[in-house]
Amino acid sequence: MSFFVRARDALRAAAVAPAVVGLVACSDRAPTEPNAAASAAFDVWRPTAYDTCSAAVHNRYSVAGPDGKRYPTWHPPVDPATGCTFGHEHGRDPRGSNLYARVGSVPFGVANEALDAWAPDAPRHEDHVGHKIEWENDVSLRVVDAAGESRLVRCDVLVKIHQGTHSRDAFTNNLHELAYHVSCDGGFEVHATLLAAFGMPGEFVRSCDQTTVIAAGAPTPANSPAAGGARLVPDERCAERLLVAEGGTSDDVSATYEKWTGEQHLAEEGGRLLAAFDPNFAVFRPSRFYSPGEPNQLGRMVSLCYQALADGRRGRGGLCEAPLAAPAPLSFDDPRSPFDGVRREVYLRSTTLANAGGPTAWYTDPFGGHANLSPFRGSVRQFVAATSGTLGSSLPQYNIPPMGFNRDYGGPGVHAPN
Repeated sequence: MSFFVRARDALRAAAVAPAVVGLVACSDRAPTEPNAAASAAFDVWRPTAYDTCSAAVHNRYSVAGPDGKRYPTWHPPVDPATGCTFGHEHGRDPRGSNLYARVGSVPFGVANEALDAWAPDAPRHEDHVGHKIEWENDVSLRVVDAAGESRLVRCDVLVKIHQGTHSRDAFTNNLHELAYHVSCDGGFEVHATLLAAFGMPGEFVRSCDQTTVIAAGAPTPANSPAAGGARLVPDERCAERLLVAEGGTSDDVSATYEKWTGEQHLAEEGGRLLAAFDPNFAVFRPSRFYSPGEPNQLGRMVSLCYQALADGRRGRGGLCEAPLAAPAPLSFDDPRSPFDGVRREVYLRSTTLANAGGPTAWYTDPFGGHANLSPFRGSVRQFVAATSGTLGSSLPQYNIPPMGFNRDYGGPGVHAPN
């Protein structure tokens, strides 16, 4: 059964669901106290040889999570107070979003922390640099209600995804923290944080043909749930499209483009759907590709620029132009390498709410399930407006252009790992 068929059925059921008194919406985030307990995600970043900021400067960018613990949050690539460089970026500054007053600074790692309590024997911790934020204000979208009536609305959207494209993590791991915030006029609103599942654990799909499944090893945690969608990741076959015959130019997009798709849900313990959303996340110029013969299965795009095949194909122009012009071969983490993952795009697609007359505050497990009106060990607080409808591109004529496709988040000193 497709995502949209399930969403449609849940929407129809919600239209006759009994009303429940609503609860208070989630509160704004606030800076942490210096002596607040640290989350597992806090204080994990360390500078590389190319970075001039210290870990202590980096740790100043922290925020209180819903559990009161200290979490890392967005910061610019260059610290404005000292002028030092962090070497990585987290996307678009959330302070420009209309949702900032509602959401506040976005804590990185809340769902991962909740999993430590929900399933202590199956943790899922992610690196720091992979957390990326994107947002748009006043997006014109269309809502279709349970009766099939549609109307245009203006929406503010903010998403945060952990999408690491420098390590082997995505070869096997399908669970990645997603914060998903949408607020539209007319009361259509959802604020969700969960470990989103993108495709199957232990495998990925070759990005340049979107068909070939490659088994890459055991996932973390080992009992990661199977899910729809896929992680479309470049492998050797794709990356070698950087190598072209004389007179050609390296096929940058086909060689490096990476995209993750999935269907995410907030649902009660019995399975009744509260909300569903299926954003897709794409990256241009990741620094790595899957290469089973290399240590940790990691091939490096920039290294491929220096190779030549027996038939004469090699890197020519495009993204290989700058590395080939350097006095010596660049390492994958050299700031001069163009393979740094700083260009991305987010496809909003559709959001369905099935909560007409229901409470707005819910507590779910880290995967968005077991929704309950009271907190429990390992739960994450979610907000679902007391309404029902489907927003966005559930109908083909309501396609939404990708967010961030025209932005480059590179800056002084930014390099892989990023």
